[in-house]
Amino acid sequence: MTTVKEISAKQVAELRAKTGAGMMDCKKALEESGGDAAKAEELLRVKYAARAERRSDRAAGQGRIEMYLHFNGKVGTMVELNSETDFVANTPEFQQLAKDLALHIASARPIAVRVEDVPADVVERERRVYTAQAAEEKKPDAVKQKIVEGKLKKFYQENVLLEQPFVKDDKLTVGDLVKGLAGKTGEKIEVRRFARFELGGN
Repeated sequence: MTTVKEISAKQVAELRAKTGAGMMDCKKALEESGGDAAKAEELLRVKYAARAERRSDRAAGQGRIEMYLHFNGKVGTMVELNSETDFVANTPEFQQLAKDLALHIASARPIAVRVEDVPADVVERERRVYTAQAAEEKKPDAVKQKIVEGKLKKFYQENVLLEQPFVKDDKLTVGDLVKGLAGKTGEKIEVRRFARFELGGN
């Protein structure tokens, strides 16, 4: 097992470059994980997500609007990403997240920012379909209900922005990215809204 002394500045710098976390946080995470970079990264994700949850009731009135236009000119997006202060909104990390979100939305075609933003009639339609499909299976009602809930969860993962796997790294959800940056900056960061346009679409 790697001791505290064996954790090099290079390891700390590499973890910082990958996560954007502070030097001391990276060093502590590497120490706690015995020098395992993957475990250290996971520790940081958990830590920053917890910090972000504690700030969920704060107001985020600053931020930026980012746009993306696909190279063929047929798909364009706009996204509003909010922070608590202009200072954070002007950091390279915040601006990169806004750019990544605009690109992700173009590619992944979400229909809502959060689960609670999905229109009730859409949820009800999906639930009816999944219930009818489950009814065809010869299983107990409790199992059928679990099947329906599982399919609904998958629907959210495929169609809700914060639940979707990030297009550049499917080990993370978009929600993980937002929480991660909130933890690093010490501010509430949230996606307020987005629009996606596709030539010939609705």
